[in-house]
Amino acid sequence: MVDRVRNRAGVAALWTGVALGSEGVAPSVCHGRAGDESWAVSAPRFVGRGRELAGLARALAAPPALVLIEGEAGIGKTRLLQEFLTARETRGRVLVASAPPVRRPYTLACVVDAVRQSTDGIAGLGLTGLAGALRPLFPEWVADLPSAPEPAEDALAGRHRLFRALAELIGRLEVDVLVVEDVHWADEATLEFLLFLAAARPARLSLVVSYRPEDVSPDSLLLRLSSRPPPGMTLLRLGVGPLDVAETAELVSSMLADGHVSSAFAALLHERTEGVPLAVEESVRLLHDRADLVRRGDEWVRHSLADIRVPPTVRDAVLERVRRLRPGVQAVLRAAAVLAEASEPAALLACAGLSADPERSDWAEALGSGLLAETAAGLVGYRHVLASRAVYESMPVSERRALHLRAGTALESSPQPPMARLAWQFREAGDTERWCRYAELAAEAALVAGDDLAAVTMLHDLLTTADLPPAKVLALMERLPLAPLTGADRIGQLVRVLRDAISSTALTPNEAARLRFQLGMLLDMAAEFGASRAELEAAIPHLRAGSPESARAMLLLGWARGAPWRRQVHLQWLHRAAQAIPLLPPAARPGATGSRATGLLLLGEEEGWAAAGEVPDDTDTRVQRRNVVLRDLNVGDLAVRWGRYVEARIRLDRAYELTGRHQYLRWRVGVAVTLAHLDWCVGNWSGLAERADALTQDESVLAMDRLESELVSGLLATAAGRDVDAALLRLLGEWRQRGATDCLMEPAAALARSWLANGRIDDALGVTEEPVAIVTHKEIWLWATDVVPARVDALVASGRLGEAAAVVGAFERGLRGRDMPAPAAGLALCRAILTQGDEAAERATNLFARAAEAWQALPRPYDALLARERQARCLLTAGRPDAGLALLGEVCRGLADLGASGDAERVARFMRDHGHTPPPTWRGGRRGYGDQLSPRELDVVRLVIAGRTSREIAALLHRSPKTVTTQINSAMRKFHVSSRTALAVSAIEAGVTADGSAE
Repeated sequence: MVDRVRNRAGVAALWTGVALGSEGVAPSVCHGRAGDESWAVSAPRFVGRGRELAGLARALAAPPALVLIEGEAGIGKTRLLQEFLTARETRGRVLVASAPPVRRPYTLACVVDAVRQSTDGIAGLGLTGLAGALRPLFPEWVADLPSAPEPAEDALAGRHRLFRALAELIGRLEVDVLVVEDVHWADEATLEFLLFLAAARPARLSLVVSYRPEDVSPDSLLLRLSSRPPPGMTLLRLGVGPLDVAETAELVSSMLADGHVSSAFAALLHERTEGVPLAVEESVRLLHDRADLVRRGDEWVRHSLADIRVPPTVRDAVLERVRRLRPGVQAVLRAAAVLAEASEPAALLACAGLSADPERSDWAEALGSGLLAETAAGLVGYRHVLASRAVYESMPVSERRALHLRAGTALESSPQPPMARLAWQFREAGDTERWCRYAELAAEAALVAGDDLAAVTMLHDLLTTADLPPAKVLALMERLPLAPLTGADRIGQLVRVLRDAISSTALTPNEAARLRFQLGMLLDMAAEFGASRAELEAAIPHLRAGSPESARAMLLLGWARGAPWRRQVHLQWLHRAAQAIPLLPPAARPGATGSRATGLLLLGEEEGWAAAGEVPDDTDTRVQRRNVVLRDLNVGDLAVRWGRYVEARIRLDRAYELTGRHQYLRWRVGVAVTLAHLDWCVGNWSGLAERADALTQDESVLAMDRLESELVSGLLATAAGRDVDAALLRLLGEWRQRGATDCLMEPAAALARSWLANGRIDDALGVTEEPVAIVTHKEIWLWATDVVPARVDALVASGRLGEAAAVVGAFERGLRGRDMPAPAAGLALCRAILTQGDEAAERATNLFARAAEAWQALPRPYDALLARERQARCLLTAGRPDAGLALLGEVCRGLADLGASGDAERVARFMRDHGHTPPPTWRGGRRGYGDQLSPRELDVVRLVIAGRTSREIAALLHRSPKTVTTQINSAMRKFHVSSRTALAVSAIEAGVTADGSAE
């Protein structure tokens, strides 16, 4: 924000050689000096905002209203609100929340603080049982709050219930205007709550938010609030701009006892400050403090052309003003900067090292400096963050640390110690012990409130910034939720911390093993599978038998990734894990069972489906939610590989919903990538390239997810006829380097198909050799679906029919007795290719038809069409041109409709070469309801808007809870949202109401 002011052209630039008053002989003057009460600078009057003030009054006179106040730093947004609220005569209560510039990772922090400061208690408000959900947010009021409600059926319902409870509390406090200032700094939960209130539109509650457009991130929910206001809500967007020259003169005059300001002075000041009120005010105060302003008669003029020098930034103007104040006053100002937020006077004085006497002159002068302001609740802080940051950044590091220590010590004595603020204060003070203590407490409070992301933020910062002993690193790592942990850099930082801790000789063998286990988990998340397995194998002998760590390590070693082991070795680890699972605490068994199911399915073992079914669908607790998300993400991914696409869709949709509710960002991206891969398989290609590209370009996406999204992009580009060979080769290299052997198959197959179409037989043989060798060595034929047909095709093209037959024979034996639809379709294609190589065209025609049917049954329409193309060519070879060309026409149209324009053009070119005109392509309309809600989905959404849970909806509509969940998921997909609250907001914006009336 300081940079924004600093970069304005000419703001508070060097002033030389410009008259502030009339030219002529030096006048007889009275100097305006600091401490001269006869000419003291006063606070500026409210100037130049009559239009904005009137607009605000009109909008809030017609509730419910949504008022958006936007403008740059120092432009006067807060002053506008203060003037309106001071002059407001209507009845009712205003609740003012302000998001602090120091981001506190805590759910709904600024709104909760505002509610807390607005009332002494909530006894007698007549709150319903719903208010019990507020207990984690207001621990000091638990005696007056209803008992905690039963756990919500899922986190989405829990968040929705929390919002409803907070809205009820605000209503019972008779608040009719909720103001949230500086909302560009607000946490996501606060923004989502504002969206909830806007969508719910309580009859009497209006919303006013202020923000700086330049500080709003591109993905902020604020943009949604500002771009799509709910119908039926009065909307006002106020852009607060700079003052003009006349208004600048009026502002300056109001600060100088209403003395006349010459037009030259006003013009110059406006030019240098561009009419930004804060810049004008600070410039005038500094000039007055220096005695650069003099008064001749009734007019303020310059003192001396050569002497007037103004620093080039508001920051420097503030610092020069502060340096002119007495030491005690400076101490108060420095303390306020260190505290960062408006604070109790006692805490501020204690931080300043002054006696707790708010009547003392230093305190009075600090309040009168124009830099500080007092809130209605009696808290004191800087009027503007620019001044606060200027003072803070000017202090030596040693002085800042000492003041942070005082500030933290003062805040510790609060009736309800602010844990997150205390953690930050002691962090900056360098007091690691107390920083650690309060960060842990703040993280624990965040976890209780369901805000895992806030807990990760706290603990990750502590682990990677503080110089902690190895035992403490272990304790914190075992409390760190991994689900919201995203970004390769953040994971890499933790990896370095753990490796340093493991190298310590102060650890017992068991402690070192537990740290190795944590390191192995992180390396697995980072897709460094070989390194992960090395750490896990080293850890297991020293982990307690039957411990969750031991079982989890065995399970990860059972996953067939990053090791040259045969299938049987992985199975042995999974069998060891199966024996260990009954020894685990009951709460840990479902998660371990889900991991075992994943390992079995990755090996192509049918037993994995039964194991997956043993994991309960309960999501009442954080552990249960984690189990369900991981089970559905992993099993959904493997259902795609097996060719069980219906099951894959159900599981992935459920995982996507849960990850959205609970902000499991890393897993959410993984689900999004797997859904993109599924859509590639089933031919749902509309908009898929854009989705895959967005995932690829997102810097927060982890390496393996990014590579998979790049694969989807590459496959789409290949089908469109674009040359992406280099990109696919790079993917092969990256996956090979990471040890992700199962991921080599698809890109190798795509390259082989492309090269075979261009006659590059040797290249196709080379690119498929290693992947097929891996499949045959590990005996995991689930992985053979795409790459073995490509290998057989290349071998047949090179005349190596015997080798091709041997590969097909091994494939058949590997699938014997296994129900894997996708590999079975791949095997059917292999048989057809081998038969075609034997020049048995008629029999090959039938086999290609069977392969196409097998692909279509999955469905995988692209592969089905490619098999149909080969069937048609066999018909031509068999002397049946009419049938062959007719089938080619159908294939050409099908490929074009799908989006495989490159393949469609190839087929069309082949048809033209054979004297046949390709059919015109036609894209049919959407089937079913498309992006519209079905009548049954509409019934469900209306009850979601009314705040009903899934179980309640199921009972009211006489449907199963599973059906209702599926319909909610479908509705969320159609509205492109990921939470129940967002669904309700979007549906209301689209005109859907709880009672079914049209808007």
